[in-house]
Amino acid sequence: MGVFDSFSISASGLTAEKLRLDITANNIANMNSAGRPNDPANPPYSRKVPIFAQMLEQAGGSGVLRFRYKGAGVHVTKIVEDQNEPRMVYEPTHPYADEKGYVAYPNINIVNEMVNMISATRAYEANVTALNAAKDIALKALEIGR
Repeated sequence: MGVFDSFSISASGLTAEKLRLDITANNIANMNSAGRPNDPANPPYSRKVPIFAQMLEQAGGSGVLRFRYKGAGVHVTKIVEDQNEPRMVYEPTHPYADEKGYVAYPNINIVNEMVNMISATRAYEANVTALNAAKDIALKALEIGR
């Protein structure tokens, strides 16, 4: 592992968690976006979820060690839409109401979104702490030569 590998690993974590936080904020912002039930032209918003995957680098060596991998950070492979049915609310006066008076809203639970937001914030803070620790280690290593 190189001296600066830990910087790039923490940076990838920061980038991934920022995207996760942005997606969670977008889900919360669209929580009350109405749509027409069973209308493909104007469906309700679908909750988005980022999918993370680890980045790996093949470690050097021979024999058994040539099949080992070391961590190289994380990246978002894709952003998927939640396939749950929309929440149907009886609002007969709403412009998007169907013939029975129901309006489709995204099936977003604010408690789950807040938990995701807190989790993303804590993971972001952990990556900042790891980045600062790696920076301090590199600075102490430079002081050895004095």
